[in-house]
Amino acid sequence: MVNKRVIGDDIELECVRYLMEHGVKRIEKNYRCRLGEIDIIGYDEEYLVFFEVKYRKSTTSGWAESAVGYSKQLQICKVSDFYRLNKHISEDTPMRYDVLAVNDKDVMWYKNAFDYITR
Repeated sequence: MVNKRVIGDDIELECVRYLMEHGVKRIEKNYRCRLGEIDIIGYDEEYLVFFEVKYRKSTTSGWAESAVGYSKQLQICKVSDFYRLNKHISEDTPMRYDVLAVNDKDVMWYKNAFDYITR
């Protein structure tokens, strides 16, 4: 039996390769702080992008892209604030929150998948 964390790491590495092939630069993987984690962070042209990766081996439990609910979005936004502050990134830097949905082996990139949430 294969460990789910190992599968997740492999999927995230595939997604990093996919993003690099599509021109995303300065990629950071698995950024963690006390508020949570962001799977991938990088620059797509002028946008600082925070990527959430979701994987489903099959659609029996639903599509991967539907697994990024409000509470996960809120957590990603809080972590992105911490990241920007910690890395001294200007508030004027355009940002985006994207989702990479991997259903079996198909990667779908949802740009601007959700808006910034404050709370």
